[in-house]
Amino acid sequence: MFEMLMPKLQVNTVFDIDLEDLYAKGYRGIITDLDNTLVGAKTPLAHPELIAWFELVKKIGFQLIIVSNNQLARVSAFATPLDIQFVHQARKPFNAPFHKAMKWMGLSNTETIVVGDQMLTDVYGGNRLGLLTVLVLPISVQDEGWTTRINRRVERIALTHLRKKGLWLEEEHRE
Repeated sequence: MFEMLMPKLQVNTVFDIDLEDLYAKGYRGIITDLDNTLVGAKTPLAHPELIAWFELVKKIGFQLIIVSNNQLARVSAFATPLDIQFVHQARKPFNAPFHKAMKWMGLSNTETIVVGDQMLTDVYGGNRLGLLTVLVLPISVQDEGWTTRINRRVERIALTHLRKKGLWLEEEHRE
């Protein structure tokens, strides 16, 4: 069970993802979480460095959709000015929001990457569908909601289990 929480890649931030390498490997779409993946949970808009990253993503040839468990007002206020499609109140890790995003992009699971900061929602949801999962460090855990705080506790238990089984070695997972 805990093995399904293991990301295929782990990086510090979205800026550390080797987009060109992934594109060369046939990936064409990115499903990304919003809060604590792209910006802090209380940060309303994208900063210039993130806007430049979105431009790079598109320049390389990727499609990008934000899939967030947050409310419409939060996700729309962030994504609409950037002309980025989104799925709000996604209820990750359920399959439906991932399928919806792939359908909108016209891509299969073997062409799609999921990027997020939570093992229980982003990684588990993506792994269940055979997507390439990329775990980033959370930007800020200070402003997280109660459900995310519970998820983080479960993640710590899972990491302890994976380490004991020799499946999670920090140096192997961080690029």
